[in-house]
Amino acid sequence: MDIITTTGLSSAPVELVERKGAGHPDTLADGVAEAISRAYSHYCRDYFGAILHHNTDKTALLGGSANVRFGHGEMTTPIIVMVNGRMTPRLGDERIPVEDIVTRAAREYLADALPLLDAGMWVDVRPRLTQASSPGAVDGTSAQADAARQRWFAPRSLDDLAERHRAFANDTSAGVGYAPLGVAEELALGIENHLCGEAFRSDHRYYGTDIKLMVARNGRRVHLTACVPQIARHTPDLDTYVARRTQVRQIIEEQAARIAPNHQITVSVNTRDVDERPELYLTATGSSIESGDEGVVGRGNRANGVISMLRPWSAEGVSGKNPVYHVGKLYNLAATEVAKRLHASTNRAVAVALVSQSGRDLHDPWQVIVQSSSRQPLPQALVQSTVDEVMGDLDELREALLAGKVATA
Repeated sequence: MDIITTTGLSSAPVELVERKGAGHPDTLADGVAEAISRAYSHYCRDYFGAILHHNTDKTALLGGSANVRFGHGEMTTPIIVMVNGRMTPRLGDERIPVEDIVTRAAREYLADALPLLDAGMWVDVRPRLTQASSPGAVDGTSAQADAARQRWFAPRSLDDLAERHRAFANDTSAGVGYAPLGVAEELALGIENHLCGEAFRSDHRYYGTDIKLMVARNGRRVHLTACVPQIARHTPDLDTYVARRTQVRQIIEEQAARIAPNHQITVSVNTRDVDERPELYLTATGSSIESGDEGVVGRGNRANGVISMLRPWSAEGVSGKNPVYHVGKLYNLAATEVAKRLHASTNRAVAVALVSQSGRDLHDPWQVIVQSSSRQPLPQALVQSTVDEVMGDLDELREALLAGKVATA
């Protein structure tokens, strides 16, 4: 690997950070794509002992429609889940029930994320999967040609999986991470995690999870705007809605003061509401996916859980990518881990980019770029050893991903 270390990273006096909550359509799309990848990966490992080629990272959700009024909310048109991607349909003569895996995983995920949604009735899953190999398959008559790209999605046996012989990067791409998080990032994550947490939801059934937070910080002055839906069936009238809107603003203020003491924080909630009409954030399921909004993988939170407009970032959609070799997933998560470890060992702010080169050894990034807040560049030996440690732990990262213990958005 080629290691570049530099200085100049400073604590930004200004931050602009967005966090899309657990029920936001883009977060749901990320979650569905990752759930399908996990389910397919588990099936393959259980039956064949290895994860076959697949990717579902182009999944999209098309919103349905709902009828809501005070005290009542119901779906009237289903949500459409378009699972766009590729999946190996068989190993040799053994068929894989791809559509069943996809449909079950998508519905189970959405049912868990939106408990008021009858996923069996109001979720229409439409797999749109292909088995093309990507550029590289060149027709030929040699035994080597027959065993190469032509077998990418049509393996005769596990021996046709090239990555089992040598772990290599599937793409030329970059993963980016940084540490530590800023105040606005901590606010966005902490407040959304609280409002969408199991304990809070149990005590406040009348709030939904399609929460969006936008946090703007200038020094110690913070302006925070939150969109928080309410559940129609648990909201009997306008006065109740208004009172709960006030309540959630006070809850956010309390959480913000705990996370960022000594900051002057102003909180606004549901700024689009027009009480006189009324035009309100009132929902049947707690998410705008019920009423025509759309969700697409990669449009929401980055791999570290926030959309931080003034930070380095990668455009890769992490969710739904194959955890075996897809650098768009592994390198974004690994770069964040490298940054955390370097920060822990130096107490300096650190930003890391890991750049892959298609076909190169997966564990040996082509370029490693590290920017820090220290006066002198971080020692290359420290960077080298930290990257080696993290890349050596990729198997553990995969297991955590397959167990659903690592968030991808």
